[in-house]
Amino acid sequence: MQQLSEQVSVSGQLAVDDLPLLKEQGVELLVCNRPDGEAADQTAFADIAAAAREIGMQVENIPFAGSEMTEAHGRAFAALLAHGKRTHAYCRSGARSGNLFALASQLMAEQ
Repeated sequence: MQQLSEQVSVSGQLAVDDLPLLKEQGVELLVCNRPDGEAADQTAFADIAAAAREIGMQVENIPFAGSEMTEAHGRAFAALLAHGKRTHAYCRSGARSGNLFALASQLMAEQ
């Protein structure tokens, strides 16, 4: 896990077993940036979302392939961050989520 700001952390693919620790660390909002089916061993978003909701976390899905990030993805993430919730975003390695955070931060600064 990599802490990008006081509000945002990112990581690679999560498993259901990872969620209680994130909750203990104060994560309120979990954001998936990975499309289902990218890898055979990846936990499906629906499974992560159901488990996260069970422990009281908000869950959002902004999936995209690594090279397909658009301004719309950045604006969607920025809108979520505007609520001020402690947020953890994940993808395959964490890089795509980190890039999305950078774009969202840039868009928020331009407003």
